[in-house]
Amino acid sequence: MRYTFITLFPELIRPWLEESLIAKAQERGLLSAEVVDLRAFGLGRHRSVDDTPYGGGAGMVIRADVAVAAIESALPADEVILLSPAGRPFTQEVAEELSRKEHLVLLCGRYEGFDARVEAFVTRSLSIGDYVLMGGEVAALAVLEATARLVPGVIGDPMSHREDSFVRGLLDYPHYTRPPEFRGLKVPEVLLSGDHEAVARFRRKEALKRTLELRPELLSQARIGALEAGWLAEMDREG
Repeated sequence: MRYTFITLFPELIRPWLEESLIAKAQERGLLSAEVVDLRAFGLGRHRSVDDTPYGGGAGMVIRADVAVAAIESALPADEVILLSPAGRPFTQEVAEELSRKEHLVLLCGRYEGFDARVEAFVTRSLSIGDYVLMGGEVAALAVLEATARLVPGVIGDPMSHREDSFVRGLLDYPHYTRPPEFRGLKVPEVLLSGDHEAVARFRRKEALKRTLELRPELLSQARIGALEAGWLAEMDREG
């Protein structure tokens, strides 16, 4: 998997690529990442990348000619993704789809965003939430984190992400480790029992319970079986 970040602030991206599993994956040849400085495609002596908006209004808008020149420098690519509050929601399902691509170009905006004509040169727009950031770098890094961990070999246990939150439409079950008791709070006994079947059953129930309590809107689209549906009905009755 290859990632290309197009940004006015390369130094916001580079440190992220030099640490933790992302750095290790690059060392092992599983991922590669490059950062393209949008300023390098700016115009004139001052490398200008933006201008005042037609029709008036506050802020500055990144020029289409500058942005498209940067995009074309990164091609070919499977996807050119504009990070934008107006984009479609970035979900686990989308992350899984993108993780199977070979090259993603991630376009990070600033100021009032890009000239709208840039949208004709991207394959999709994505949003990480219903709020506005100072720029697209954080959103682009979220796409990196969510997709890179799904690339085979990047995380240590290839089975570990199969029970992640949102994979089946549910939140993940709660996790515990040592000590078995901390300030009066105990690890559930079943997790100390050594009974693998009971542990698996407990975790499935807890994932349902957590989703019902914290994100009940997810349940309408969750992939659950008849047994889990029965547990869920019982939890509803118990209030």
